[in-house]
Amino acid sequence: MNSSTLSGKRGAISPLRSFLMQLKKNRVAYAYISPFYLLFIVFGLFPIVAGLYLSFFSWDGISKALFVGLRNYARLLTDPMFWKALYNTAYIGVFAHIFILGGGLVLAYILNSDLVKRKDLFKTVYFLPVVTSSVVVAIVFQAMFGTNSGLINYAIQSLGLHRIDWWGGKGDYIKPAILIMFVWRWIGWNMVIYLAGMQGIPHELYEAAEMDGARHSQVFFRITVPILKPIILFTILQSVIGTINLFTEPLVLTNSMKGGQNNQGLTVMMYLLDKAPWGNNLYGYASACAYVLCAIIVVFSVINMKLFSPDEAEKPTRRRA
Repeated sequence: MNSSTLSGKRGAISPLRSFLMQLKKNRVAYAYISPFYLLFIVFGLFPIVAGLYLSFFSWDGISKALFVGLRNYARLLTDPMFWKALYNTAYIGVFAHIFILGGGLVLAYILNSDLVKRKDLFKTVYFLPVVTSSVVVAIVFQAMFGTNSGLINYAIQSLGLHRIDWWGGKGDYIKPAILIMFVWRWIGWNMVIYLAGMQGIPHELYEAAEMDGARHSQVFFRITVPILKPIILFTILQSVIGTINLFTEPLVLTNSMKGGQNNQGLTVMMYLLDKAPWGNNLYGYASACAYVLCAIIVVFSVINMKLFSPDEAEKPTRRRA
């Protein structure tokens, strides 16, 4: 073994020492970014880990936690009320987002074209519900859906039809009422996102399509929608998360944590918060419910990413030398 090899081994720096040297060298930069990581660990990472740990225990928030293993998960998945809440949430989410996503896409296309004037006015009108308080929106719609003096029933009776008891009876009209309010509130949000994406599409593509005699429907489905594919994926993922988190609007509309008549307005977030901390003190059970909902979001996200990922045929292939 020659002397250069020995000197090289003596001069080698261990990974730990190298890390400490880099840390000391960039200590000012790390000091500036440290508040974010400290806050994330305390208010982000710790609750995630603690919630997962707590989901395997039975705990009322005061007495000693009792380890129960997977019992909370088994109890949750065999509870008919959980499945009813999940069905209600899926029903509202699927039907609402047909109009929210599709309607937002169509509105964005119209505002991005030369079909309307005063575009800024329409943007403001459609986006205004998004920045309005959820509680205020729900109270207004509760008054509009009133059985005796509601504006909607007044319009229905003006057409010679019988008024609708939106919150009474068997509760058949509770989900449609929530759906209508949900669509009205969030269609503007998706419209703005799609509009921002459309404004990034080169105008030359539309001009070329117009010169070729393409109709608006052909331009929309063959140019606009394919280019907006990643943005559509983003809005779908947002919609899944937002639907799972649906709580304030149905709570105020039905004025009940149980979702009104026959639990027709009960959502999974209302079900979760009814277990802890609002209705009961079943913190371990509520944590298990939260992680099941998290798993549902992950599954839907993976499915959406697979469906909207570029096809293999569209991916560029390298030529062999």
